[in-house]
Amino acid sequence: MPDRILVHVDGRQLELSNLDKVLYPAAGYTRGEIIDYYTRVSPVLRPHIQNRPLTRIRYPNGVDGNSFFEKNAPAGVPPWVRVETLPAPGSTRDRETLDYVVADDLPTLVYLANLAALELHVPQWTVGSAGPDRLVVDLDPGAPAGLAECAEVALLLRDRLAADGLTALPKTSGRKGMQLMCGLAGNQPAEAVASYTHRVAAELARQHPKTITAQMTKSLRPGKVFIDWSQNNAAKTTVAPYSLRAEPAPTVSAPLTWPEVEAGTVRPLLATEVLTRIEEYGDLFADLITARPEIPT
Repeated sequence: MPDRILVHVDGRQLELSNLDKVLYPAAGYTRGEIIDYYTRVSPVLRPHIQNRPLTRIRYPNGVDGNSFFEKNAPAGVPPWVRVETLPAPGSTRDRETLDYVVADDLPTLVYLANLAALELHVPQWTVGSAGPDRLVVDLDPGAPAGLAECAEVALLLRDRLAADGLTALPKTSGRKGMQLMCGLAGNQPAEAVASYTHRVAAELARQHPKTITAQMTKSLRPGKVFIDWSQNNAAKTTVAPYSLRAEPAPTVSAPLTWPEVEAGTVRPLLATEVLTRIEEYGDLFADLITARPEIPT
């Protein structure tokens, strides 16, 4: 295969490079396969990243090589890629603003995949919104706890959120844990959402002290599931539904069904499996876009 080829994607011309370069060595998964995955998953992925500033984690030499977070638009970004200059709270370089890429279309996704941007992370708010339109809870197991324990906590959390009128949807993190997400009205500040989620996490930790912790102290986590509420902070991002993860195999942060969680059959899912599941289920996170309740105050 030539080192560089020109392709046309939805009317945009892109130059793709080194498509046979292996970026997941243990699985033999190439840059071309990564671009193919993001192209095929695009119809269900894009609604969950649309109008959201992207933080990318790039692995130019594969998942076994060095990586770097990239918030700012890369050098030489094509003029047709949407770039938004936004405040950058908590910037490690003390910048007041950053020029974020917003991936609203397929050509932008293909462009980023060609740059080995394997992981896509987004905030819980959209550009210009009054507040977050999503609530997220990360379930992080401390060994020897694992995905089975995360599933048990996910069910407790689902029912607790439902008592407040919130519909939680489950997904794998693509690694060792799980995440729950709820659609929100988008008219309440991030501080209120984070405070509410913290209260719920602390409540469940009090009720189930042997299996749950809501404290970030790592020494308190062994054998328990940490309910991480902090990703609701406006400056934080969460791996997007359907994003690849930089594991030895090309796993995905994959939406799940509640029957799968109830059965305790949660496991990491590969990109090929996720594409098959989309053919069967469609977008299991579709309700996240239409659900618009407010959190209780």
